Amino acid sequence: MFESLSYRFDVIFKGLKKTGSIDESSLDAALRDIRRALLEADVALPVAKDFIEKVKKESLGKEILRSITPAQMITKIVNDELIMALGSDSSELRVNESGNSIYLFAGLQGSGKTTTVGKIGNYLKEKKNKKVLLISLDTSRPAAFDQLKKLSEQINVSILPKVDDQLPIDIAKRALQFAQLQDIDCLLFDTAGRINIDQSLMNELNQLEKEISPTETLLVLDSLTGQEAVNVATDFSKTITVTGTILTRVDGDARGGAALSMKYATNCPIKFMGMGEQMDAIEVFHPERIANRILGMGDIVTLVEKATETIKEEDAEKMAEKLKKGEFDLDDLLSQIRQMKKMGGISNLMKFIPGLKNMKDKIPQQENPENSIIKQEAIILSMTKYERNKPKIINGSRKKRIAAGSGTSISDINKILKQHRKMSDMMKKLSKKGMGSIDPNMLGGQLGAGIPNDFFKNKF
Repeated sequence: MFESLSYRFDVIFKGLKKTGSIDESSLDAALRDIRRALLEADVALPVAKDFIEKVKKESLGKEILRSITPAQMITKIVNDELIMALGSDSSELRVNESGNSIYLFAGLQGSGKTTTVGKIGNYLKEKKNKKVLLISLDTSRPAAFDQLKKLSEQINVSILPKVDDQLPIDIAKRALQFAQLQDIDCLLFDTAGRINIDQSLMNELNQLEKEISPTETLLVLDSLTGQEAVNVATDFSKTITVTGTILTRVDGDARGGAALSMKYATNCPIKFMGMGEQMDAIEVFHPERIANRILGMGDIVTLVEKATETIKEEDAEKMAEKLKKGEFDLDDLLSQIRQMKKMGGISNLMKFIPGLKNMKDKIPQQENPENSIIKQEAIILSMTKYERNKPKIINGSRKKRIAAGSGTSISDINKILKQHRKMSDMMKKLSKKGMGSIDPNMLGGQLGAGIPNDFFKNKF
């Protein structure tokens, strides 16, 4: 998400850095480019105009400190205004400490609403340690209950059993009674989607809202629909009390205009971003972190959170013990490769690291890091257990066998063995001298698998 906008901002700010000093005319030229970039990213015109006016007012009214350049000052102002446009503060999902937490999900058909209900159910179960109940109120779509039931089995939570010919309002009443008997913490109501907004949909949602008194009414919107998502949110907000929005399919939206326009148009915070079909493929929406990503400043906090979720504590302890001893074999390298794949691959991780966000576009296609780690995994899996533990024994004949088994070349085998030697040397230094002994070039070892070493120069 925001890839195209991020690229445009990168070009604009590089141009500002070259000017040295910035007067009102050069500022106006930069602001025109920023306005054009926002509109091309499908940001609503009133939002783009308001954004530019605020940046200009702040820029002209600021006294430039000696310690920073004018370009840095404007970057800081743009960053602050992006945070304000995205929602200022993170708006966490409200979860009641005592009693039930009730969530009513609304949205148009095809927005990914039912899948999102499953993802939030999984989030509440795994992150908040809550007992969850899913409830299908969609009586108009025959497969709606079956879809939600499959998701409940996938995330291992309860679903309210189906009773034929019940109206949504009656299902909701039954769910509240069921929750009391079963000591349910969180009830997630999946309402019927519509092809377009109509009065019957709004009347039904109004009735449900009055009946269940939700802790949160969450509107699920497809970010790929751009400004249409903002229009839908505006229409829903006029009729029901929307407390938050969830943007789906953000992994397929390179522009991000809906996210930047949503808060301005509806005064309603974005709570989550959904990406992919997996039940854990959802992120809490943090405006400050998103603004940093757009401006290429990285997002180390989210990266650390992803690593914490991916790496098991026992595996981390085992690796720490090996580090102390200065040990690092090819099984350890394989483990790192698999963890990296779970975190979305190198291209995804590069978005979170300051200074590396746009580097992936400069990497030649034949040196694609994702292809490289797939190849590396195949090579290591073609080795025997003894070879993985003792890489030094891998001679010419063994290399031929491994190359044939993995569908690679002897040159590829040599590359991964060289990479392993570098990482192993680094681990030995760590065990003797601590973190300060790491050679920055060694980052080309695992993080930079398949990335030419020149790309890392002057990055760290």
